[in-house]
Amino acid sequence: QMAEELLKIYAARQVHEGFAFSPPDDLCREFEAAFAFEETPDQMSAIEDVLSDMQSPKPMDRLVCGDVGYGKTEVAMRGAFKAVMDGKQVVVLVPTTVLAQQHLETFRKRFEAYPVTIDMLSRFRTPHEQKATLERLKKGALDIIIGTHRLLQKDVCFKDLGLIIIDEEHRFGVSHKEKLKQFRAVVDALTLTATPIPRTLNMSLAGIRDLSIIDTPPGDRLAIKTFVARFSDELIREAVLRELRRGGQVFFVHNRVQSIGAMAEHLRTLIPEAKLAIGHGQMKEKELEEVMLGFMHGKFNLFLCTAIIESGLDIPSANTMIVNRADMFGLAQLYQLRGRVGRSSQRAYAYFLIPPEGSISSDARERLRIIQELTELGAGFRIATHDLEIRGAGDFLGSRQSGNIAAVGFELYSELLEEAVCKLKGEVIAERVEPEINLKIPAFVPEDYVPEPNQRLIIYKTLVQASVEEDVDSVGDELLDRFGKLPLTVTYLLETMKLRIHLRKLLVKRLEFNGTQLVISFHEKTPVAPDTIIGLIRSSPKNYRFTPDFVFTAVVGDTSFEGVLAVARNLLKRLV
Repeated sequence: QMAEELLKIYAARQVHEGFAFSPPDDLCREFEAAFAFEETPDQMSAIEDVLSDMQSPKPMDRLVCGDVGYGKTEVAMRGAFKAVMDGKQVVVLVPTTVLAQQHLETFRKRFEAYPVTIDMLSRFRTPHEQKATLERLKKGALDIIIGTHRLLQKDVCFKDLGLIIIDEEHRFGVSHKEKLKQFRAVVDALTLTATPIPRTLNMSLAGIRDLSIIDTPPGDRLAIKTFVARFSDELIREAVLRELRRGGQVFFVHNRVQSIGAMAEHLRTLIPEAKLAIGHGQMKEKELEEVMLGFMHGKFNLFLCTAIIESGLDIPSANTMIVNRADMFGLAQLYQLRGRVGRSSQRAYAYFLIPPEGSISSDARERLRIIQELTELGAGFRIATHDLEIRGAGDFLGSRQSGNIAAVGFELYSELLEEAVCKLKGEVIAERVEPEINLKIPAFVPEDYVPEPNQRLIIYKTLVQASVEEDVDSVGDELLDRFGKLPLTVTYLLETMKLRIHLRKLLVKRLEFNGTQLVISFHEKTPVAPDTIIGLIRSSPKNYRFTPDFVFTAVVGDTSFEGVLAVARNLLKRLV
């Protein structure tokens, strides 16, 4: 069901024409000149990508992946300015109320010299205020609306929506995102993220969405010093006092609301010098807002909170982060949390604490190893590709955020998409089958051969898109040229990908090796001529069998990896 909906939306994007915005004019250049910082080259190129996408009649769907504090918001504001100047409304969708509040302040400050109306919709507002905001939105009296998933509810109507900006998409549930996609079919969409969740990253790597990477830090940034350690009072006191002595602020993340009160008492006793505040999602809206704003304006210097601060709080004077039970967090979450500090030229510190005794799971150990290793600036994209490897990509079309990358491969996605487009245009659809191959052969690109995860992903992507054997050979030649002699597992991968090309043509649903035989399951509309199969069986009745349910079996004499591949190759050539 969801796959069908999504396909319709992506197909509609291909067929429908969206709104083509005008090229940047003098007003845009004036807005650009008012930016208080020097744009980094990557940031400039992301801005150009967005503005050029907006000028095309095809609805934009761009993912801007840039590390925390690398200026993604400015990229979004340039797009928003262009949209508003062309008479369109803009939605800025954020995962938390706190972030909505912060974005509201940032946007209002950046747009103050222009006649642009900006407001917010979130649970910090009373029902009466929300109703008034919705009314203004519907009449077109509001240009930019910032809010949480409250903006996705049915009572939200726009006069003329032109651009959706989604901040930290991975924090939204998949069903929220699918809701978004429904008005994304004809509206430009810009997604900002520091660590794209695997499904989103997979879609942009696969070419379904366009990707801009901001990899250059602002000039004065320092990498965040990251430690993984056992929980210890001595370490906590030392880390907090070091920060307070230089006039800074500290985040202490404790993700259990039930025991946050006890932790507050413990910290008050341990560090009486600190002014402590507590914040979590179960507090009353107004109370939470006051605490957050109090911390932002420096009334408190130690903020004990749940992961509610994970997204986008920008407090340059907070430069120490302590996370209790770090083994319970996902990789993207740890990365986001660490990104709350180090947003100025001061050196920042992150302490990921694990229980004082006992062991943690191997996955948790791996996540903490990666987060500790990837401390260099701009690690967000690499974090996400590691996440993709630890968890696999979610189904492209379904609502699972992570899962087996083979569940729906990119080519199958493209084919399904093409079919949906054909249906919308009323064209006839040719039968297609995506073969499942299980030859029990190690076919992959090893990490010690191609160390960079995103490089390996690009190799897989290129192979999966190959439609003739020459495409596969050229990938092999390039690997040989760039990385040296091919390991056996890569040779097996290339051979398997060549088999796949023939299996598709023959409409083979499944090819597997069961230890003694190759088993080929055909689709009933296979183009293989019955005479060809009869001829094969007659030539060697002991070796070949065919059953009424379109399953063909062939005995394999040499069961080595090379032997199995050779039999499969020869057999497919005889069937073509």
